[in-house]
Amino acid sequence: MTVTAARGFRAAGVPAGLKSSGGRDVALVVNDGPSAVAAAVFTTNRVVAAPVVWSRTAVGDGIARAVVLNSGGANACTGPEGFADTHATAEHVAERLGVSSGDVLVCSTGLIGERLDMPALTAGIDTAAAALSADGGRDAAEAIMTTDTVAKTVHVEGGGWSVGGMVKGAGMLAPALATMLCVLTTDAELDAAQADAALREATRLSFDRVDSDGAMSTNDTVILLASGASGVRPEPAAFQEALTSAAQQLARQLIADAEGASHDVAVTVTGGTDETAALAVARAVTRSNLFKAAMFGNDPNWGRIIAAAGTVPEDVAPYDPLLLDVTINGVQVCRAGGVGEDRSLVDLAADREIHVEIALHAGDAPPVTVWTNDLTHDYVHENSAYST
Repeated sequence: MTVTAARGFRAAGVPAGLKSSGGRDVALVVNDGPSAVAAAVFTTNRVVAAPVVWSRTAVGDGIARAVVLNSGGANACTGPEGFADTHATAEHVAERLGVSSGDVLVCSTGLIGERLDMPALTAGIDTAAAALSADGGRDAAEAIMTTDTVAKTVHVEGGGWSVGGMVKGAGMLAPALATMLCVLTTDAELDAAQADAALREATRLSFDRVDSDGAMSTNDTVILLASGASGVRPEPAAFQEALTSAAQQLARQLIADAEGASHDVAVTVTGGTDETAALAVARAVTRSNLFKAAMFGNDPNWGRIIAAAGTVPEDVAPYDPLLLDVTINGVQVCRAGGVGEDRSLVDLAADREIHVEIALHAGDAPPVTVWTNDLTHDYVHENSAYST
């Protein structure tokens, strides 16, 4: 269930002193081949960290041999010096592994606006390189955690090939990735174009469908490495299904560990004119603090749901407000834009998961689901004290 579940990969996660807790904070994932195909997607935030700038360029040729990741510092908004630190990090990894620095991707996560402790980081890289192992995936997943309470990993089997992965993230989860670092690995034989297309589609249907708090990070990165070690070239549809499944499982783990959350909430929109319209309505609801606070209070307040749906412009999501239906955990509390079943029939306290369905009755687009979580006292406390 890790990045080393697929053949051809080694990993390590070690403590280097970047975290005040003394926990693991430097991870290294190495692709031993025979292939070194890579693809990546990044945050769409206009403010980006130095590692994002570096890795965007490095992965441009569709090749990567290694990924080095650190927690304990984002290396974002650190100026030319911060980019020099990222460059030096890639160079140091390359020297230890005997590869080109242009084939080393760099990821960082933590507090924005502070330089990394480079002596500690480079020493950690040395330790991680010496500890690389086919069993090191779990340690690597632990090393990238920040406010996460558990390591997040996945393994999906294909026909003689497989997909493995790890992700970190527990807050600032919004479309355009989330405050997350993710490494997916496969031993399938892929070319760079297939890897890139498959990763973008998998991301569209997974990490872009979780929205914890409407916030977007500066460091978001999702990387796919393909070793080809299985010797099997899967059918594109089969590989797409496996990769999407892996990404969706990781995305659900993000929501399940969202900062302070007591409920995981799925908002599904049916009957949209197209996917874009349905997705816009789902996102409007999942980003409503009023709705999320109601979910924390176990209050099936459907008025907040249709009010949020009504904020989406008509040219984006055409529908008749007088036809809206809302169902919460199987109880249709709103029918035709008005009162439905008695809301007291909905028991939100009984389960961690809450399922909300909004029927637009405007078209026959497939259902769209966005996962979010409730807004709790613990979330406010944790984020009010993050930098202290």
